[in-house]
Amino acid sequence: MPLIDSHAHLDFYTETPTEREEVLRRAYTAGVHTILAIGIGDGPTTMHQALEIANSTAGAGLPQIYASAGIHPQEATHATPEALDKLAALADQERCIAVGEIGLDYYHFDNPDITTQKQAFIDQMRLAANMRKPILIHCRTSELATPQAKEKFGEADAWEDLLALIDQHWTPHALGGIMHCFSGTVDQAERSLAAGFYLSFAGNLTYPKAQAIRDAAAMAPPDRILVETDAPFLAPIPLRGQRNEPAFVTHTAAALAELRGISPEELATQTTANFKNLFPTTREALKR
Repeated sequence: MPLIDSHAHLDFYTETPTEREEVLRRAYTAGVHTILAIGIGDGPTTMHQALEIANSTAGAGLPQIYASAGIHPQEATHATPEALDKLAALADQERCIAVGEIGLDYYHFDNPDITTQKQAFIDQMRLAANMRKPILIHCRTSELATPQAKEKFGEADAWEDLLALIDQHWTPHALGGIMHCFSGTVDQAERSLAAGFYLSFAGNLTYPKAQAIRDAAAMAPPDRILVETDAPFLAPIPLRGQRNEPAFVTHTAAALAELRGISPEELATQTTANFKNLFPTTREALKR
């Protein structure tokens, strides 16, 4: 059973004119036959690029590409009415199956203030609910941030703020979504699951200091797990430090399968079924 990379930034592969196609062919050869390309770009002006890749990628030896579109919390100051109109137009297209990645990020000093981030998040949840599209969540706290960032964001907890906003503005719609690159605690995982989310595990699952992530991955129900690369970031062990790419999701999947006491083939079957359940419009295409 082929794997699905549920989160990759394919528009980053521009170092050479052929880099993206080479990356996609390596993915297909490695058994990664479907990729969800994340459409945040460098901000709203380029968030259409993932959908362009999805719409233009086809052929033997290439994965099927679906796309998302969204305004990352680091770009929350640019979540203008015009940007939200563009997002709605993108989300209305067939191969754009999700809104995201969206959420809260209290990690960098130069990130927008909390009020601005929250408003952009709320606006995009409302838009996604209107479009009947699941959302892809980005959440990063200030725990490991620089002293300047910690001073700026103070005692605020991105997870607590995020889950409260989801409970108020998203869960009532019963549309679900993905906790992308889940990096929280078992408690945060349980609360995310209760809110209707799938937990997607990336290369940091394999890092020595990531025991809390592994604990969450071990306890998650089998029908609510996914795997991703977050490529070109977070290459898994044994490739940590390299430029990540979708082919490398096989390492994360193998680690997750071992953690859960199942075979890599069983994990591929389960995560593919989970992806199709969350995104039912992909079911027919993924029969191939």
